[in-house]
Amino acid sequence: MKPLYFRLGVWLLLLLLPRLLSAQNTGTITGLVRDRATQELLPGVTVVLEGTALGATTNEEGRYRLTGIPVGSYNLRASFLGYDPLLRANVLVNSGNANIINLELSAGAQQLGEVQVVANRATRVATAETPLSVQRINTEEIKSNPGGNFDISKVVQTLPGVGGGGTGGTSGFRNDIIIRGGAPNENVYYLDGIEVPVINHFQTQGSAGGPTGILNVSFIEDVTLSTSAFNARYDNTLSSVLQFRQRDGNPERLQGNLRTSATEVAATLEGPLGRPDSGRVARTTFLASARRSYLQLLFKAIDLPIRPAYWDFQFKTTTKLGAKTTLTSLGLGAIDNFEVGVPRNSTPEKELVLRQNPKIEQWNYTVGLNLRHLVPHGYWNVALSRTQLHNKLDLFQDGVEGDESRRILLTRSGETENKLRADMNGTVGRWAYSYGAVGQYVQYDNRFFNRLRRPVLDAAGNEVQPSVDVRFQTAVDFARFGGFVQVTRSFLESNRLTLSAGLRTDGNTLTDDGRNLLRTLSPRASLSYALLPTLNLNASVGRYYKIPPSTVLGFRDEAGRLVNQSNRYIRSDHYVAGLEWLPAPATRFTLEGFYKRYRYYPVSVRDGLSLANLGGDFAALGNEAVTSTGRGRTFGLEFFFQQKLTRKVFAVVSLTGFRSEFTGRTGAYVPSAWDSRFLASALLGRKFSRGWEMGFKYRAAGGSPYTPYNLPASQASYLATGRGVLDYDQLNTQRLGSFQQFDYRLDKRLNWKRFTLDLFLDVQNAFVLKNPGVPDYTFERLPDNSGFATTDGQPIRPDGSNGIPILLANDNTSVTPTIGFILEF
Repeated sequence: MKPLYFRLGVWLLLLLLPRLLSAQNTGTITGLVRDRATQELLPGVTVVLEGTALGATTNEEGRYRLTGIPVGSYNLRASFLGYDPLLRANVLVNSGNANIINLELSAGAQQLGEVQVVANRATRVATAETPLSVQRINTEEIKSNPGGNFDISKVVQTLPGVGGGGTGGTSGFRNDIIIRGGAPNENVYYLDGIEVPVINHFQTQGSAGGPTGILNVSFIEDVTLSTSAFNARYDNTLSSVLQFRQRDGNPERLQGNLRTSATEVAATLEGPLGRPDSGRVARTTFLASARRSYLQLLFKAIDLPIRPAYWDFQFKTTTKLGAKTTLTSLGLGAIDNFEVGVPRNSTPEKELVLRQNPKIEQWNYTVGLNLRHLVPHGYWNVALSRTQLHNKLDLFQDGVEGDESRRILLTRSGETENKLRADMNGTVGRWAYSYGAVGQYVQYDNRFFNRLRRPVLDAAGNEVQPSVDVRFQTAVDFARFGGFVQVTRSFLESNRLTLSAGLRTDGNTLTDDGRNLLRTLSPRASLSYALLPTLNLNASVGRYYKIPPSTVLGFRDEAGRLVNQSNRYIRSDHYVAGLEWLPAPATRFTLEGFYKRYRYYPVSVRDGLSLANLGGDFAALGNEAVTSTGRGRTFGLEFFFQQKLTRKVFAVVSLTGFRSEFTGRTGAYVPSAWDSRFLASALLGRKFSRGWEMGFKYRAAGGSPYTPYNLPASQASYLATGRGVLDYDQLNTQRLGSFQQFDYRLDKRLNWKRFTLDLFLDVQNAFVLKNPGVPDYTFERLPDNSGFATTDGQPIRPDGSNGIPILLANDNTSVTPTIGFILEF
């Protein structure tokens, strides 16, 4: 607990410190301004801080610089003749680090007298290709999000249609992102145009979630979430595209920050590399960071049996090779270790943790290069990347390691993907177009064993239900490839109507019909019509495909045959329409209705359920025989309100009502694991004088469905597997109670010459609300917890027949307070 005492002492000491250093409470904002469509740098753009007399104009290299800014929060506005104005709200100015903010302006059709009419487009985040179902949050909104703990995956859960982390059938400590009733593995993630399959520590292989994120918020400029109307350039997505845009390093001087909290410590450094360009800024800049958790020490101190520990690393370099050519390199990696320790004071709940949780050793990385070259009226990109994942899991009966006869789970798995993407983007008059291709080489191997259940015997000793052990070894490698084209055009006076259409196809060399590109033709179209200068009608329809995960495609039966090669790409058809109202430059309302229809979803041969219900726990998704016979449908209505920072107040309200249903072996639609029926969230922030800031966040969701236990099979299997057996004949026939959580955050910023200190208190579930989870199956234990109670007073039998089954309530009332600081220098 020493680190906690240390941080408390630092907090109190620094609050009482006089300002020993001579105050220079001013800061700097600098960056580049580009044309969004062509990526050309724009000279002559006016950049001002609203409510002040401070402003600047971009130079011939498109760079602006604002200096001598009193510390505080501002709204940054950029305007240029022929372009829609851009508003960047809640820009924080500190004296420690210069704020590097690059801006992209969208070409508009306004004349001189029309600038005021279209000014309210300043906060519109949609694009012509994706005119609806899109949200954007910037780095300050991520950092100040109550309960977010600087974790981007947690922050996006306040957006419309997004569940996870205690809602939509996932555990409260996980980062699964559930979009409009779809499974966690239906989303794709891009970091500066490089696809990043893994963004969480302790990832569920074949899915995406985990307990905490990998990405360092200090790198992030903004995050864009698209939940439909995807541009044709994005492949392998069924529910969302999450794009993380990283900022560039400071081109003028070294700077950095140190962040520590109750769970981790992180350090970030950035600056120029090499000689300055024209005596002012460097041609190459860098960002680099490392983070280390000490959760294992905290949990050991408070006598929790779980011991999670992780490292992660991140870097980015940006090199200006010429006036029109830029090379970006990036990297992201993590090392994860999860162990279970014997607690000092045992309880039935702690014993259950010992029996159910495997030992995990996992590492992964993504590295990539992106070359961008500007051409007349456009640009082309070439991106090369490599991702590798290693996953090792071990679980033994009663936690007795090394005894193979008592082994429950073994995984030794690896995945590698090498990807090459190329695309061209340009404009001709009112037309905008893009086209491109992608190729990748995939390798997957796995040595796997899982004891799922013991045989169930009747009174005469006859086998009623067979035992199930899954055991196989596999190695596959194959190629994936695809291409796309997208065109967009504006019509009518002032471009009131915009139409966009795209076409994509993808294939592979592993599945039986993988080379038939006609089977994955995925057309999509969207429109946006300005009913009023501040009111837009938007609609889209599209078809999207996703290849089943490698854990499915690489599965072999006991004879060594690849039994899932006949599986098809999973298909999802989207139909979305909505209104967007921008009554003021910092205010936004949206109302959208959506319908998603799924085909060819994998269905388990063994259990008869759709894999759309899985992916929200730590067991790997896949590793079994499946058929492409599942269907699904999700539909609902979303409302969203956002008030960017004005008069020191910002707010967000999101409401979603929806249904999510999938079919299994029987072909009947049943509620999916994510069918919580409604999602609600509200965020309110207030900035005060003298560097104080306070935020509140409330989230609620309906009760998620769950599957009851097969009681005879559970009793026979519990001692051998450490968990109950679910009765999939009653799939999702039970429902949990509703979910609620209230989070609170308080910040105090102190600024000195070249230093800024942000002290913060962040409390998750501050009102100690109970959030029910699926009950845990176990056997009743003796009063001293030394063993199991039995019906006959004799030692418990290996088949559990004289055990006393009970269901332990899984009501989560944990409160997670975090006290920490961020030092900028």
